[in-house]
Formats: sequence, C-alpha cells, structure tokens
Amino acid sequence: MTIAKGDRLPDVKLTKVTPDGPDAVQSGEYFAGRKVALFSVPGAYTPTCSARHLPGFVEKAAELKAKGVDEIACTAVNDAFVMGAWNESAGSPDITMLADGNGEFAEALGLTMDGSGFGLGKRGQRFSMIVDDGVVTELNVEQPGDFQVSSAEYMLSQL
Repeated sequence: MTIAKGDRLPDVKLTKVTPDGPDAVQSGEYFAGRKVALFSVPGAYTPTCSARHLPGFVEKAAELKAKGVDEIACTAVNDAFVMGAWNESAGSPDITMLADGNGEFAEALGLTMDGSGFGLGKRGQRFSMIVDDGVVTELNVEQPGDFQVSSAEYMLSQL
C-alpha cells in the first residue's frame, strides 16, 4: 500500500548524515514536532538527481524555510557515506541527507521502483512530500522518467 496524504509516516530506521559520521535515527522521532520538506531521489550522483533535483532544493532552501519549513531532507536508497559525499560535492548544509541503505523506508512508504535494468536494483521512486509532525500533508510522486511534481519549485507552490 502506498502512503497517502493524511497518513502518518512509518517508523523505520534511517541513517542521518552528520559531520561526525552516520547517525541512526528513527523516522518517527526525526519527523516529530516540525515541518519537513522531504524529497527522494533514485540515487545520489545519478543524472537528473544531480543536475536538477538536488540543485533545486539547494537553490530554493531559503524560500522553503521562509514559508514555514523547519528542515529540508533528501532520502535515497544509498549508504550514508555516498549521501554524505554527494551533499559535500553538490549539496548544502541546508539539506539533511537521510540514507535509506536497505530501502526499508521506501518499502514502508510503498514507493519503490525496480532499477535493475540500469544496474541499480531496488530503489526509492522520485517523489517529494511535506511532512508536518510526522503526517504527510502534500505528496508528489513522479511518473517513471519524469521530473515535474517533485521539484522544489512545485513544492513552494504548495506552501
């Protein structure tokens, strides 16, 4: 079953990337008590993710925060070290990387995809959502190969 607007996020382990290294967090605890702009990419360093998705959130971070977002987070089915390196090379301190190394978060959301044809295996779909105190208030899931509704610009229009 796919997560829907109005649903509470599932409580699973993610790995938050910090300057001191990986830090295990429970999604229920991480999203509690604040408004988070969350976006998911199929993979760090992949073409659309690196050229458009992450840069859009880096560029629009101040505008998102001005509209009431407390935190901007990116998740992908990658390990914490890859997510950390990607944030250092292309991201921003305004973006919190949440590694979903085993795909448990994507699976619990019902938002997985099969990237085996590209050598990627099982990944999370491209999406964005606004999560307010653990509850999904906006959900934007892309059609395969598209990049329209999960962008920072689209999210700004929802706030």
